[in-house]
Amino acid sequence: MNDEARPGAIDPITLEVIRCGLVAIANQLDANIARTAYSPIVYEYKDYAVGILDAEGRLICQCTGGIPIFIADIMGVAIRDGLSIHGAGGIRQGDVIISNHAGTIGQHLNNVVMYTPAFHDASEQPVAFVAIVMHWMDIGGRAIGSVSMHATDIFQEGIQFRSVKLHAADRRCEDIYRIIECNTRFPGMVLGDIEAQVAGCRMGRALVETLVARYGLDTFRCAVDTIWDQSEASARAAIGSVPDGTYSARVEMDDDGTADGGRLPIEVHVRVESGVLTVDLTRLPDEVAAPINSGAHGGAHTCARIAFKYLFAPEEAANEGTFRPLRLELRQGSLLSASSHAAMGRYNAPMPTVIDAIIRALEPAMPGQVAGGHFGTFASVQFVGRQPKTRALFQCNDSGHGGWGATQGHDGSGPFRTMAHGDTRIVPTEVQEALYPLRIDEFSLRQDSGGAGEFRGGLGLCKRYEILGELTLVTYFERTASPPWGVCGGGEGAVGQVLVAEGGREPVPMLKGERALAAGDRVVVLTGGGGGYGPPPDRRPEKIAEDLRLGYVSPDWVRKHHPDAQDGR
Repeated sequence: MNDEARPGAIDPITLEVIRCGLVAIANQLDANIARTAYSPIVYEYKDYAVGILDAEGRLICQCTGGIPIFIADIMGVAIRDGLSIHGAGGIRQGDVIISNHAGTIGQHLNNVVMYTPAFHDASEQPVAFVAIVMHWMDIGGRAIGSVSMHATDIFQEGIQFRSVKLHAADRRCEDIYRIIECNTRFPGMVLGDIEAQVAGCRMGRALVETLVARYGLDTFRCAVDTIWDQSEASARAAIGSVPDGTYSARVEMDDDGTADGGRLPIEVHVRVESGVLTVDLTRLPDEVAAPINSGAHGGAHTCARIAFKYLFAPEEAANEGTFRPLRLELRQGSLLSASSHAAMGRYNAPMPTVIDAIIRALEPAMPGQVAGGHFGTFASVQFVGRQPKTRALFQCNDSGHGGWGATQGHDGSGPFRTMAHGDTRIVPTEVQEALYPLRIDEFSLRQDSGGAGEFRGGLGLCKRYEILGELTLVTYFERTASPPWGVCGGGEGAVGQVLVAEGGREPVPMLKGERALAAGDRVVVLTGGGGGYGPPPDRRPEKIAEDLRLGYVSPDWVRKHHPDAQDGR
């Protein structure tokens, strides 16, 4: 039955107006948060996302550039947890609720979901929710920024809020604000970011209520159902083009984050059957006594959804309908379905590798459609300490962008953040130098970092810092033992590395760890590249010449990977 013949069907013009209107609301909130937030990790890096969900916590739409690891259901699970605690009748007009509870969200405690209900006329229960998840830069715990490399349980990582009302009927709950203020090292920035988050929730609530009032609740609900049905149909059609079967991949992480941990195998199996895709993560390692765990919704569900959308719905707006053909097989107590007491400060470390592995598994079933591996690590670099003159505490988060894999017909893209990130941005050099005791001497593309192939992998970055005052460097680079792979005969991309030179001495590698540095010390960050696509001898000579002219590759690299190219020129 087509839409026009279905009971309660909506005409296509009204459907598109509502669809685009909802996305426009989310994008408006996104822009306003960037304008009003206090910390660079929010207003520059954009470590937040905006979503609009229905009365049951199902995703209707998101802001265009929202971080995938935020959108892929931690908003929905936070709202559903709030409904289970307060009841639909206990969430009232003007309430603003927060949650970062590890047993619910399943990510590090800095990721705080804030949501507020939208109502229609005299309805006693919400008709929708507006949710914003934002990284609060410090929420207590043993480390500055709350992300400790040495935490062994969640209680060492900060304070938890489980479905707590920050505002009740539009009145601030001052007790909660005082708790937050006394449990962060940066109260000015955190409370300022919270005000941006609250303002976004309130504005979104008003805009959604106006939209629902304009078209009526029945029409609004019909539009949402239709949007979900259309997205589901598109995803099922994409799955239908893949041969039924079971496909597997295995990738290794460098270690499990503990002092004596060895390689950490990431084994995934993907089953395609009758328009349904099942991701089997039952063979993931057990949770570990290190902060790289995540809960089921914040970890396994998130990775499966991101990989699924990348492969089968790249042009579709993310919503609940998109993921209806996706199934997940999981056992409790694994690295990505850890207990609520597990340490999660570095929850994101395994995610790019797991997402990449799911995609890699389907390469034999989708020839020409799967890219080479991407650089696959959050490439975390932090500088923390006190300002030389004011002695004020600071934390500089600088996360590396790297190369993505090449595809049939296209060189790899980048440098971008990982597949888990979306459109998070590089904090400008000028901002970093203005706010922190650092000088950045070089910020360039990393020559020779992309994998060779008919189509070359994307390039990583090179960033060189000079330290201008005493501080501590904290680094966390992953997957250096499993380089970004090529596909269809393409070569591997380069892996990332961090080099530290103290007191004029020779630089030494430092992938994971903490080190006190002094003025004059230097740090070099090199991020990985993407894998290549197709046999290197098939690359067109004019493309090789262009790469050389632009400095993407060196003559030595050309002689190694394209020996038939004339003199490497």
